Amino acid sequence: MWKEIPEKVSQEQITFDVRELEPILSGPSLKLPPYEPEMAKLKDGSYLYIRPLEKDEVPKLLPFVKKLLDVDHDFYDIVGVRVYGELLGWYRNRLKDPYFMIGTINGKLAGFANARVMNNGIHISLHSMAFVRGLRVGAIMYYAKAKYAFEKLGAKEWWATYESYNGFKRWGLGMAQPSYPWPDVQHELGGAKVYYVTKEYWDLSIKDYLKQLVKTELEPASAEVAEANKELIIPDSPVV
Repeated sequence: MWKEIPEKVSQEQITFDVRELEPILSGPSLKLPPYEPEMAKLKDGSYLYIRPLEKDEVPKLLPFVKKLLDVDHDFYDIVGVRVYGELLGWYRNRLKDPYFMIGTINGKLAGFANARVMNNGIHISLHSMAFVRGLRVGAIMYYAKAKYAFEKLGAKEWWATYESYNGFKRWGLGMAQPSYPWPDVQHELGGAKVYYVTKEYWDLSIKDYLKQLVKTELEPASAEVAEANKELIIPDSPVV
């Protein structure tokens, strides 16, 4: 935009160091208490080790997630491109207050979950994925991030939406989530309906439902399990 100035000025050209602009574009970040690694015993006797994804691990994970863009069933392509964007948005400081968690089995990537803080009351559930089958890894990852939101970060509401039919059946219908009026309230993933859980509903019902669903317990990770998962191993291709 160009407009003539209404007053004489001593400098008609003003330049900025981009470091002066970055705080405006990225905004300040909340100081979120860290997610403490947990583990869950799986039905085959192995352990899923859940920990925060480190920011410097994002470039290593991006090529793996990118392969989902070519999977044209069960909405993997759209979930893949959105997860790719969320990872890159975090890496480039263009995503507000996210938290990313990965689940590994003996170091091998098995699950992924992420969400973000909209404000001190509302947390946005983004995605949960499993890269192994038959071990309820996706459900455990969802449980872990919701538990972290409500019990560690103090969330008052959890906002979710669903791209796939399976996700809606398991979480939306399974948790009997109410929804806000649409289109008055829209989820940031495509402007879809917002299905929500309050802290009271979490304490009264949802927490127990998720425990029943995952058929295991989340507990602090032991030193032995942490050591077995010290090195992150990313598979050649996701199992979908």
